[in-house]
Parts: sequence; C-alpha cells; structure tokens
Amino acid sequence: MNTPVATSYQLLYVAISYGISVLGAFVALNSATRIGQADGSISVGNTIAAGLALGGIGVWAMHFIGMLALKLGVASSYAMGETLISLVAAVVATALALGFVARAPERLGRLLGAGFLLGMGVVVMHYLGMWGMKISGYIRWDVGVIALSAVIAVLAATAALWLAFNTGGVGMRVLAALIMGVAVCAMHYTGMTAAEFICTSDPGIAPDGFGYVGATSLPFVVGLVAVVVAGLIAAYHTWQDSALYDMEEFGVSVR
Repeated sequence: MNTPVATSYQLLYVAISYGISVLGAFVALNSATRIGQADGSISVGNTIAAGLALGGIGVWAMHFIGMLALKLGVASSYAMGETLISLVAAVVATALALGFVARAPERLGRLLGAGFLLGMGVVVMHYLGMWGMKISGYIRWDVGVIALSAVIAVLAATAALWLAFNTGGVGMRVLAALIMGVAVCAMHYTGMTAAEFICTSDPGIAPDGFGYVGATSLPFVVGLVAVVVAGLIAAYHTWQDSALYDMEEFGVSVR
C-alpha cells in the first residue's frame, strides 16, 4: 500500500505559529541592538540571547506550532534526536550570523554572507525537523519547491539581519518583527508544500519507542518553552539596563 495522505491546515494554529514567530523576532531585535559594544567587540550574552530568540523561538518553535496546524490523515510522532539537532542548527546559525554582522553592520558583504549562512541554517532546521517527523510511511519531496523555499529563506534571513541593525524605537521594532514573522512563515509553509506524505501501513499507528514524542504533545511543550525563554531574555535585558544604570557613574559597561 502506497497511499498519498490528504492534508489541510487549521487557520487558528497557522495564526498562532505566526504570533510565535513575531514574538521571537521582536525579542531578537531587542537583543541585536545590544550586541555591538563601543570598543568594537560583541556581547556574547546578547548574541546568544538573540540566537535563542530568533533561531529558537522565531524559527524552531514556529516550525513545530506550524506542524500542529497541519491536519494529516495519518498518525505521526517526532524523533527527539533530529528534533533537538534542528534546534541547535537554528540557534547556532542565527547567533553566528548576528555576531558576524554586528562587528560591521554597514558592510554589505557581511550582510549578504551572514544572510546566506542564516538562510541555510533555517533550511537545515526545517528539513531536519521534517526528517524527525515519523509516520507509517514516508515523505516524497518536490526538489523544485525545496529550492524555492531555500531562496525564500536566504532572502528572508538577509532582510531580517538588515532589520535587526537598522530599526530604532519600539514601534519600528514591532513593525520589523511583523515583517520578519511573515518571512519566516513564508519559508515554512512553502517548504511544507514540497512534502507529499505517503502511507504504507496502518495510518492509525504512529512510530513509537524510546526517544519518540507524540505529534500533538511536542508543539504545546515547545510553545510553552518559547514563551518562558522570551520572558527570561526580557528579564536578562532588564537586569542589564539596571546594572548599567547603577555603574554608569564609573564609566563601566556591563553589556
């Protein structure tokens, strides 16, 4: 039996996935403004925070909330090995790209190079995450659409990096985060159209065992963790601002 599986999307969860992406982008934009230091160095703490926000929340968490939006006529689960590796790929690529651009944000070459790195990191994250999705069958891929999703990812990543270092004020950051959310979702849902799910056995039985998590459980956990991490990063920024204010009279920067 090699039966194509019908798919559709639940618009509520699509909207939630967009909201998670915007949340991650907004927190990342706030962190990005703190990466560059007056002496030309970069803040490692803020680079990691921005990587976690954009890569971990804006891209990775958005992916799995987006997967919850997918109505799939076959049971599924996630292998945690591939799932966690995809998280690392997204966070590392984002942090490296932001740190690279922060050293000289006015240089176009740095922006384009980092945009390619970040875009490819997003692509790797998406398809690793899809590789970690297990069904009673397999996924048939459209290579042309995969290539299109990669182009969208690189363009979106380059735009995201430009926005990260060229937006000032809360209002502009909110607008930039809304735009970045659209870009991330465009890549994700374009990439999803490349997948055709083929069922080869009982569609009601999902692969399970050690290291597997049910497809309906993981996105809720991911969403909760994303909100908690966003709160922790915001608290970290508040602590930085408080410490900087207390030490300003001594001419010491703690960022």
